[in-house]
Amino acid sequence: MTTSLLSKQLRLTLLPNDVLPEGLSWRIQDGYIRTSTWDEDGESITLGIWGPGDLVTSRYSALRPFDLQCLTLVVVEQHFPTAAEIEQFLRHQIRNLEEIFQINRIRAAEDRLLALLAWLGRRYGQVNSRGSRFSLREMNLTHKALAELCGLTRVTVTKMLNRYKADGVLQQVSKDDYLIPSTGGSARCGRDAPSTPARSPGLSVLSHPFSTTEL
Repeated sequence: MTTSLLSKQLRLTLLPNDVLPEGLSWRIQDGYIRTSTWDEDGESITLGIWGPGDLVTSRYSALRPFDLQCLTLVVVEQHFPTAAEIEQFLRHQIRNLEEIFQINRIRAAEDRLLALLAWLGRRYGQVNSRGSRFSLREMNLTHKALAELCGLTRVTVTKMLNRYKADGVLQQVSKDDYLIPSTGGSARCGRDAPSTPARSPGLSVLSHPFSTTEL
């Protein structure tokens, strides 16, 4: 982790799996962060996924522990939110929780994972008339990480991804990018899949190195 101080604002560059300091508010400049807590058995519970432009903080949560863990190389800058920004953040956090909860309530494993991929594509990918295009590598979402997000095993995730490709509901359009056709995710997931507004095209992201061999 590297630190710089510009105009009395703390700016951090963090590596994957690094955890942001608690009690401060941060604006993500680059990279992706997962907020999470644990249950009494030590199982990780994902509370949200956050990307470039998002405000992240543990200040307004009663949950402890509450981790802000870097999924990728991350650059953040300390931010002092206004009352309006705090309200917007809380609405965003509630929406994040609702969508992840709804995905994890889908009983069929194959529909649950596809709903998660569709959500990630709509939220952090590129959406057009063909469908949603996204990169798991860019977000450093390994098969293991996807399994943790939707309560499955890594082996099940790998099998389901291969099945999606064979069925055409997940198409690999480049070395790193996938496409869920506009009829794919909705047809398989039906009304169970949460609807998420597309992310603003102005919030572009950087590709980061990806070392795991799981994908």
